[in-house]
Amino acid sequence: MTKLSIITLAFLLSIALGSHAQELTAMDIIKKTDELVRGKSNYAEMEMKIVRPKWERTLKFKTWAKGTDYSIVYIDYPIKEKGQVFLKREREMWNYVPSIERMVKIPPSMMMQSWMGSDLTNDDLVNASSIVVDYDHTILKEEEKEGYDCWVIELKPKEDAPVVWGKIISWVTKKGYMTLRNEYYDEDEYLVNTETLSHIKNVGDRIMPTRYEIIPVNEPGNRTILEFTHITFNIAIDDGFFSIQNMKRVK
Repeated sequence: MTKLSIITLAFLLSIALGSHAQELTAMDIIKKTDELVRGKSNYAEMEMKIVRPKWERTLKFKTWAKGTDYSIVYIDYPIKEKGQVFLKREREMWNYVPSIERMVKIPPSMMMQSWMGSDLTNDDLVNASSIVVDYDHTILKEEEKEGYDCWVIELKPKEDAPVVWGKIISWVTKKGYMTLRNEYYDEDEYLVNTETLSHIKNVGDRIMPTRYEIIPVNEPGNRTILEFTHITFNIAIDDGFFSIQNMKRVK
């Protein structure tokens, strides 16, 4: 191949790749951010620090997830809560408490309650995957954040979607489709929570943020910090693993 042909081919490829990038819709971008942190399945070990003005608390837990419908969370620490299990199946959530050998289905009325005393809610765990299907997505602008060129994307809930947020604003990197910041607004579009994602690392087959910090705007001194201490994607895991019966056996 002549030098001219190589230059021409490179030029045409650059045009094709550039056109492909321009064709990405806001929904395409949000799908890619969701796929980055989810994969087809995953196993993770996490540490959560709950910070309040007068006290701090640390939890450690393991999670297994498959697709957008199934996940299990097993509390490993502190000792007094070790063995608690949370199961998500589609939009339902169950909790097993070994100390009283009780299995509880979390009712809709409790979905906005704090999860394990943190700034996350039960709804955050159950509807985490709904950012793709329950919202309409719009690219508001492009700007730099933390040294990355980003899209700023608005997510507005579809009519009758079973979500609690009035809108979400996300900053997503053009390189790697990593979310660096989320802002969560209520139905009156008042800012409720900010979420900052950082500690970007290579976790095996992808590069992603491994630290999440959630700060409630109207509760000074409160924050929740989540960190992945280990994560593996695309593991072999059967749907039957995510059963109510298995909640008593998982460790």
